Amino acid sequence: MARIPRELIDQVRDAVDIADVIGQYVQLHQSGKNFVGLCPFHEERTPSFSVNESKQFFYCFGCGRGGNVFQFLMDLKHYSFVEAVQEVAQLGNITIPDRYREDSHQEKIPDNSEKGQLMAVHEQAAELYHHILVNTPAGEPALKYLHRRGMSDEMIKQFQIGYAPDQKILKPFCDQHGYQYQLLRKSGLFTESSSGELHDRFIDRVMYPLKNQNGRVIAFSGRILNTASSDLPKYLNSPETPIFNKRRTLFNFDLARKAARKGNQLYLFEGFMDVISAFSAGVENGVASMGTSLTEEQVGLLGRACRHLVICYDGDSAGQNAIDRAISLVNDHRPAGMQLRIVQLPAGVDPDEYVQQKGREEFKNYLGSHVETPVDFYFNFYRHGHNLNQQSDLLAYINQILKLLAQLQSPVEQDLYLERLASEFNLDKATLKVQLEEIRPQPPQYHYPAANQGSSNNYNPGSAPLDRHTQATVNRTERAEQLLLRYMLADREVWTHVTAHKDFHFVHERYQTLYLVATSYFAEQNNYSVAGLMDYLSEDELRTTLGQIEELNVDERVDMQVVDDCLQLIMKSTPLETQIKDVRAQLREASSLNNSELATNLTMKLVDLLKQQQQLKTEEIN
Repeated sequence: MARIPRELIDQVRDAVDIADVIGQYVQLHQSGKNFVGLCPFHEERTPSFSVNESKQFFYCFGCGRGGNVFQFLMDLKHYSFVEAVQEVAQLGNITIPDRYREDSHQEKIPDNSEKGQLMAVHEQAAELYHHILVNTPAGEPALKYLHRRGMSDEMIKQFQIGYAPDQKILKPFCDQHGYQYQLLRKSGLFTESSSGELHDRFIDRVMYPLKNQNGRVIAFSGRILNTASSDLPKYLNSPETPIFNKRRTLFNFDLARKAARKGNQLYLFEGFMDVISAFSAGVENGVASMGTSLTEEQVGLLGRACRHLVICYDGDSAGQNAIDRAISLVNDHRPAGMQLRIVQLPAGVDPDEYVQQKGREEFKNYLGSHVETPVDFYFNFYRHGHNLNQQSDLLAYINQILKLLAQLQSPVEQDLYLERLASEFNLDKATLKVQLEEIRPQPPQYHYPAANQGSSNNYNPGSAPLDRHTQATVNRTERAEQLLLRYMLADREVWTHVTAHKDFHFVHERYQTLYLVATSYFAEQNNYSVAGLMDYLSEDELRTTLGQIEELNVDERVDMQVVDDCLQLIMKSTPLETQIKDVRAQLREASSLNNSELATNLTMKLVDLLKQQQQLKTEEIN
């Protein structure tokens, strides 16, 4: 796919009004020069989501998300950048040439590259294993096993399931097709003897091909056919290779991601057979991890593919513990706005068994009628290990539930669960509410900047409103960095004035990085546009930082004395940080050389520098 020219991206972005686009998803009302509403990316009661129509960008003072119209659609709908540009182009009645409209998720890997050849080996191996399963006498036992598991020929074909026979077959096959020895060593399809001879890794196993996001085979998971007479592992996965990382792979993700576009929802199952059985029942948006616990990387994949994730594990003790681990991981790493729900199957029954016992329609009905929130799940999960007839255990259980409810941002949801807790244990709801308020963490206060507030040219670091995640930690130096960068971006004279100082650089990395990106931006663009610079930023933190800077409540008229004051403060802090870093490095080297005299002198110098740094921090706080 050809890269969309910068000029066309700018034309598409400028063809729409960001407030009109966001207004289709968020109820906005005007407040001064901006539009405000409830943030679509996190739950809140007071509007902190701001749309700056004049600068064509959005920013949330609550969760820190920010960006232009493309970023909004990417965050809200989990679009790729190209998909977001295409949708905005459609809204703006601009035609995107076909050469730019290919699916941006398709990774173009040259066939003659190492990765291309490794994928080719795996795809031919998958075809071979599938042929052996369905067309040869050697595959009949495996085929009968799959049929006994209730798997239809249609599903066998759909998932390209195969069989690796109890004999060497893949190595001669690859030799016949001319694959080089070193490539086969890296493929993970073979084991290597001490003499360097390659042997088929998978022997007498039902083969499940594992595919990447684009549907190309990158690995296998093989289930041993005869478990009774073997001490070998039941499932054997391919090892890590240049094209396969099990932490970043989800079974059936290529098909599930497409199915999820309709309802924006994915089901997370425990095993491959669960996914396949659900697929046969019409639930095509199911995935499973690689036989291990869910990983942070897999949560990232899920978060980019859907807004609603349903964990569907077995309802027994092991399954509930697995749900608990998955909830914790998802809560720690899911993107803002992603909703999590749970479906627990009857204890001891996995989705595959449920479909076999109850049928496909009953399974779909169960998924739809047994959805619960994570809080619902923990109401039951926290009972484990507690004897609720004993007062001490009951108090411990109630305290666990209240700590959980304290994390909820919806007062309605909190009230419903308090009512449930009070009713079940015959407790006073008002008393529970008082205890909940004592547990509830109090967020730092922040204020929303009203338009046209009075301001002065005199620099006052405390006047700039910041989002609630950074307000408590921003010191005087950092606020000077924010103000200076704001003026540098908006005024080329300020930019030239600051960059004339050859030794200048920002103290904090995110402002220095933003400054360097802006340097590249100005090399291509004559005029500054917040929305335009947003397209150059690939990290959420940088977009958040730019949003904070642009929402500073400052006088648009530049006072060069303010600029010089910021410069002096920043350049006073920067050399001190550098000196401390250098002296510490010298001290480590002196210690390693057992040069006690030099180490003593350097220690005294370091102590002096640290005192200066502490004094500077004290001045910043005061």
